[in-house]
Amino acid sequence: MRLLIAAVGRLKQGPEQDLFAHYIARADTAGRKLGLGPLTSIEISESRKETQALRLAAEAASLLAKSGSAQTVICLDPKGKELSSEKFAQTLAKYRDGGTQSMAFIIGGADGLGEEALAKAHLRLSLGPMILPHGLARIVLAEQIYRAETILAGHPYHRG
Repeated sequence: MRLLIAAVGRLKQGPEQDLFAHYIARADTAGRKLGLGPLTSIEISESRKETQALRLAAEAASLLAKSGSAQTVICLDPKGKELSSEKFAQTLAKYRDGGTQSMAFIIGGADGLGEEALAKAHLRLSLGPMILPHGLARIVLAEQIYRAETILAGHPYHRG
């Protein structure tokens, strides 16, 4: 099952980008053995529309277009469902084992996600009740994908 992280905004050069790339690479390597890969990522520019509603709509349309033909869409949403790492791993396995060929994780910009993207979501996922900077949310998501893969593989990385 191909995995994609699609996000609004660009990670700046430096520690954030390095850590994100580190977990993407680890997840891509570990996941391929489990039928969870490749893991790729794309970034779109923040919208410059005049109002929040127009920005949300433009970013949602762009994220969905970049997500292409993903069969399953998971939107990161502060009001979404909170899952433990184990439940997240089970969720990925359920979609993979159910025949899903591709999954896109969508992360909105500073204004959140537009309704068009949220309406397409098979799951609205929250990383917790605290709001995270979007770059950090990407890093946490990439690490949790890697962690889920290690849980599914029985690897000792996850000792929770």
